[in-house]
Amino acid sequence: MQDYQFIDNFSKNLPGLLITGTTLSTLKVHECPYHIGYPADFRNINCAFHIKIKFLTQSTSTEDTVFSPFTDIRSHFCIPEGFTSPFNNQPHPLSRLAVEKLQFYLTNQSDWHHNFGLSKENGPVIGKMFGVLVVRTEDNQVGYLSAFSGKLAGKNHHEKFVPPLFDGVAENGFLNAGMEKLSVITEEIRKLENQNPETNKSRIAQLKTDRKTHSITLQNRIFDEYHFLNQAGTKKSLRQIFLSASFKNPPAGAGECAAPKLLQYAFQNNMQPLAIAEFWWGLSPKSATWKHGHFYPSCKEKCAPILDHMLEGLQMEERAEL
Repeated sequence: MQDYQFIDNFSKNLPGLLITGTTLSTLKVHECPYHIGYPADFRNINCAFHIKIKFLTQSTSTEDTVFSPFTDIRSHFCIPEGFTSPFNNQPHPLSRLAVEKLQFYLTNQSDWHHNFGLSKENGPVIGKMFGVLVVRTEDNQVGYLSAFSGKLAGKNHHEKFVPPLFDGVAENGFLNAGMEKLSVITEEIRKLENQNPETNKSRIAQLKTDRKTHSITLQNRIFDEYHFLNQAGTKKSLRQIFLSASFKNPPAGAGECAAPKLLQYAFQNNMQPLAIAEFWWGLSPKSATWKHGHFYPSCKEKCAPILDHMLEGLQMEERAEL
C-alpha cells in the first residue's frame, strides 16, 4: 500500500507520466538525468535517480501533420547535449528511432506511389534520400520531422513531410512558364536546322544565344527564391551563401536536399533541433553507389555551405566526424 501511495503522489506532481512498475521493488533506477519527455520542472529536481517511465505525448496541434511526436519512449533514450552533426553518418539513437518509424511508414503507406525499385514493376526506378530531424517544440514535446530530397511521386508536397523552400512545380508559377519558353525556342531551332542549316545559320545562332540567356536568367530567379534561416532568425539567399563560400554560382538542385528543408521548417516553427539523420531508400542509380536503408552524411557540394549558415550559433555535439 505504501508503494502505491508513493507512485500516486509522484504522478500527481508529474502529470502525463505512467509508471511501468507495480511496486517500488520492480521499478528500475537510471543515472541519466535528462530523459526524453520529462517536463522541464522535473529535470530540475535535485535527485540522484529517476524512475523508468513511459511518457505519453500528444501533437502540438491537431492541424500539424508534419510534426510526429514520440508517443511511447523509454527513459534510456537520452537527449543529446548538442545538435548532432549532419556530416556524421553514425546517427544518435533518437534519430535511429525516428528513421525506424519513417521507414515503417514508407513500407506500408498507400497515400502515394513512387517506384523505388523495391518491387517488380515496370517504369523508371528512382531511389530517394530521406531525412529525419528530432526536435523539441515550444511546449517541450519531443518528436521528429521528415523530409525527402527533390520531389516524391512527382510532387513537392505530401502529408507527413516538410514542404520545400520553393515549389518549382506550382501551378501558374514562373518556372513552368519559363520552361515552356525554352521549349518553344528549342523547337524553333530544330525546325530551322531541319529546313536548311546553312541558310538559317545566323537565325539559329541568335536563337541559341537567346536560349542561353533565358536559361541563365531563369536559373538565377530560381536561386533567388531560396532563403535560409538559422537559429537567430538571420536569413540569407542561396546566391549570398555560395558567394561567401567562394563559389561562382550555386550548383543545380542546391536547397532541395532533406537537411536544409528540415532545419528551415524547424526554425520557422520555433522548434529546437536535437539530432538529424539521412538514409537512402530504394535502388541506386547506375552512376551512384548508395545502398537501400543505409545512412549517409549530408553532401558537401550542395549542402555544406547552406548548413554552415543554418547551423550558425547552434550548440553542436562533440562527436568525431567520419
